[in-house]
Amino acid sequence: MTGTGPPGLDPRFKARIGDPLAGVGEPPPVLLPDHAGILARRAERLTVLAAGHPMEAWLRFLAGMARAQHAAARDLAAPPLPRAAAGEPPLAELGLGAGWRAVLAALLHPSGDAPSATEAACAALRDASADAQEALAAAYLRQEVPPGQAGAALFAAAALQVWYVRAAAALDGAAIALLTQPGRCPACGFAPVAGVVTAAGAAPGTRYLHCGLCATAWNHMRAVCTGCGEAGGLVLQQIEGGSEAAKAETCTHCRGYSKLFYQAQDMGVEPLADDLATLGLDLLVSEAGFDRLSPSPLMIGG
Repeated sequence: MTGTGPPGLDPRFKARIGDPLAGVGEPPPVLLPDHAGILARRAERLTVLAAGHPMEAWLRFLAGMARAQHAAARDLAAPPLPRAAAGEPPLAELGLGAGWRAVLAALLHPSGDAPSATEAACAALRDASADAQEALAAAYLRQEVPPGQAGAALFAAAALQVWYVRAAAALDGAAIALLTQPGRCPACGFAPVAGVVTAAGAAPGTRYLHCGLCATAWNHMRAVCTGCGEAGGLVLQQIEGGSEAAKAETCTHCRGYSKLFYQAQDMGVEPLADDLATLGLDLLVSEAGFDRLSPSPLMIGG
């Protein structure tokens, strides 16, 4: 692989998520998000997955939120990028401030069919001080959302996704190094929502972990636990009669699991959307005694 993408690709990047890279070769270690398109694709996928789903209303609500995220991200200027310490993800110290709060304000107007509890959470967050809004965002990033604030934290998380996706899109992909902790995003340090096994591109069959915050993807060896790093004791679990594209990789060493989505069975998979639509798989493996290695980013407190 030469490190160049299709015509029109920003030369700072080796590749972007979803690029139809030609040929077979070494997979790029890091794929940065396309802030102008990734949230729109997520909205489309959520809409498709919602049809006839037991959680159809919830998935359609999230599809609407993803469309609002896309509108906010499309014309958003890249946030000021922090100077990262050696060995740290470049977005580890990304600030928020007025720019992030403007994104949050744009998301705090859900559709008219939103539940009354959602409307109340939005109203409370709109009336909150800037310090309180940023404190909630910081609590979300630490995964320490106070009890009773899960509803408001959902909107803070959605605004953080827009902010971090836009920042990640402005990074120099060639300068990002994988972390010594393979289960952490090399761009922002957040946890992966799921892995995707590719069916196209430079190296079909490659596993990429996808960040639940900034949507960066990074290569992770297959048949190695993303939590403890052990290569033995891994078992793929799936719902009998369910989609062949969605599986849980369980580890008998650490008793953890992570989700894998296979493009060979469904080229439309989008890790965050498909994660939300496969919560039944989480129930299956949790009942078998396995703990999820990293939480679903929009299932706050669940």
